[in-house]
Amino acid sequence: MVDKQSFSKAFIHALDGIIHCARYERNMKIHILAAVLAGGMAWWLRLDRYEIMILVITIASVLVAEMFNTVVETIIDMVTPQFHPLAKIAKDVAAGAVLITAVLSLIVGYILFFDKICG
Repeated sequence: MVDKQSFSKAFIHALDGIIHCARYERNMKIHILAAVLAGGMAWWLRLDRYEIMILVITIASVLVAEMFNTVVETIIDMVTPQFHPLAKIAKDVAAGAVLITAVLSLIVGYILFFDKICG
């Protein structure tokens, strides 16, 4: 039987993963900067609680997609250091998932902010 780690250790390992992405993944840094800017605009424009909820879910989806992309890239690099067409497909699909969430987050940002800024 495998011993399960304590909740506190599991939580710390999860935080380590988030911190690793924030420190070493360029695109994660960009997404975090965009999240901070969107949060600042939400505060400045006094978005209501439902708009903030939509914004938080949207931001979280982009960050989670970026983290899964990092997982895919790391595992592939660990398993096969040389080029393989299937590895390329896996990496491209994971990156595509991030691109979709990022573009959709821009659309959500437009919907939430445009009228409040320009209207």
